[in-house]
Amino acid sequence: MVKNSPLALAFNALVIVFMLAPLVIVCLVAFTPENTLTLPTTHLSLRWFKAVFAHSDLVQSFWNSLWLALASATLATLIAVPAGLAITRYNFAGRETLNALFLSPLIIPHLVLGVALLRMFSLIGATGSFVWLALAHVVIVTPYVLRLIVAAAAGFDHSREQAALSLGASSFTVFRRITLPMILPGVTGGWLLAFINSFDEVTMSIFVTAPSTVTLPVRMYMYATESIDPLMAAASALMVAFTAAVMLVLDRLYGLDKILVGGK
Repeated sequence: MVKNSPLALAFNALVIVFMLAPLVIVCLVAFTPENTLTLPTTHLSLRWFKAVFAHSDLVQSFWNSLWLALASATLATLIAVPAGLAITRYNFAGRETLNALFLSPLIIPHLVLGVALLRMFSLIGATGSFVWLALAHVVIVTPYVLRLIVAAAAGFDHSREQAALSLGASSFTVFRRITLPMILPGVTGGWLLAFINSFDEVTMSIFVTAPSTVTLPVRMYMYATESIDPLMAAASALMVAFTAAVMLVLDRLYGLDKILVGGK
């Protein structure tokens, strides 16, 4: 399918509509004051969408998740870039072990990680800290960044770097002007995947969040266990719409094919 063709745009719009339609319908139909659905409905209402923004706990949890995802994705990228370059470029003792260590969170259930991290944080007295929560998220999102960076650097042509070094460029200049631009699709794609997985993480976060650092997915889970009103459906619809809008803007400005698969 040709990028930006009318058929491709129509297909993407259809996918978004199918994702949003069930949630939006649940939120728009008329509910009685007792939050029970009345059929047939006589009118539509946006009150559940307004209620999301009026719910202070949900708003605060959204900002917690946003800053947490930004911090963990950025830190994971800073760790994965040198690690990925070292794994793909050099043969050293323990290279495969290092690679397996970085990728191990992919095969360990997040429930197990959550219990283990809760125990460790309790022993060192770090429970309730946003910094330690961010480090816990770094553990589970670093593999996503590392895999894309390794893939981007696997077929890397080192002749340009060697030519720049022979002409007197410093190692930092070579990395900034040559290496980083060539692996940038892997870096940006990995950062995006890390951000999405951190923002959406709930299983592990349940164990390591504190009342002041509750993330949005955890808050939604807690609310859903206590209430049956459509507030969570409205919040879910807004999250899907927000994600779709961000992806659309990125596609318009840069191109998702360049970000995610390194297209030209």
